[in-house]
Amino acid sequence: MNQTLPVWRRVGIDLRLLLMCVLLAALGIGFHILSGGVFLSPENLYNVAQQTAVVGIVSTVMVLIIVARHIDLSVGSVMGFVGVLIAYLQYTSGWSWQTACLAGLAVALLVSIYQGWLTAVLGVPSFVVTLGGLMSFRGAAFLVADGKTQPVNDEFFQRLGGGYDGGIGTTWTWLLAAFVAVVLVARMLQRRRTRLRHGMPVESLALEMALLVVPIAVVFAFAWVMNSYQISGKDAAQGLPIPVLIWAVVAVVLSFIVHRTRFGRYVFAMGGNPDAAALVGIPVKRVTLMLFALLAVLVTVAAIVSIARLNAGTNSLGTGMELYVIAAAVIGGTALAGGSGSIFGSVLGALIMQSLDSGMLLLDVPIGRRMVIIGQVLIAAVVFDVLYRRKFGEN
Repeated sequence: MNQTLPVWRRVGIDLRLLLMCVLLAALGIGFHILSGGVFLSPENLYNVAQQTAVVGIVSTVMVLIIVARHIDLSVGSVMGFVGVLIAYLQYTSGWSWQTACLAGLAVALLVSIYQGWLTAVLGVPSFVVTLGGLMSFRGAAFLVADGKTQPVNDEFFQRLGGGYDGGIGTTWTWLLAAFVAVVLVARMLQRRRTRLRHGMPVESLALEMALLVVPIAVVFAFAWVMNSYQISGKDAAQGLPIPVLIWAVVAVVLSFIVHRTRFGRYVFAMGGNPDAAALVGIPVKRVTLMLFALLAVLVTVAAIVSIARLNAGTNSLGTGMELYVIAAAVIGGTALAGGSGSIFGSVLGALIMQSLDSGMLLLDVPIGRRMVIIGQVLIAAVVFDVLYRRKFGEN
């Protein structure tokens, strides 16, 4: 191991993500003090976690969209369109929630493949295509149910959005935390064995184990907070919200796709240099279409979680969500120029955005000021990204 490098580089720590973690902690502590001890209460953190899940689910795939040098400004409108359609099919047409969700997925795939085809095959910039989609599908969301709210009543479906019966319980939450801790240790040992097998230098085992203490402590602390929140009138605590569990599964699957599949490597290669990617045989058009199809799947998942949490589908569902999704990806370290991004970074970015919004809401900051602050935070994130890459020469 090159001992001239800083220790955080030798052990593979991403300084950008570490700074994001520090910022998230600072936001939490600051808002907790300013709100008189409310922000870090189990009830508020439970609500923040499940509210962040919808943006978090979409931001994971938005990372890949931006990495591939595209953008989707229509995700909020498409989510609203699909969400109202799923609710309409359940409430007005009497479909089962499973069939309604499949129909919503089919429509989302048609929309995304249409926009992806215009981008990949005809070469229309995704910015223009999805800007038109932002307006068109917001109108479509209104037309589906003529602007009327469509309630959803299925009890199991409602659990997917969190709420009264939307937690997995204390026992399963502790078991899940223990499983995550075991996986983290196993991955560290596996990487260490692999490096040793190939004759590559490693840091001391004690140092690597010490570095695992912090993430494992965070996992168990989060589990403890979720298990500390109990709704009045219930006999047991909520545990981990189901939307957060769905978000975690999505993040893990997307991380696997990025790091372990040919498709993930193709996406990053396209973002690094699209012309070179095409010259070496990467099917750029097909990968782009697959990427937009993946976006459709996760937008549908987000729509399901959102209408299940609200117990209804409305034509305003997802309004302005594209700002939060793109901001979460950018704050998490995704380069708007393409070629670089992180799934875990999008998780941190979504948490920062929601914490900022929820904290200002607790402090009764007017909506105009909140919008100004959130917009400037996005600009600050891009400026930080530019300065960071200039300083460390990363791409």
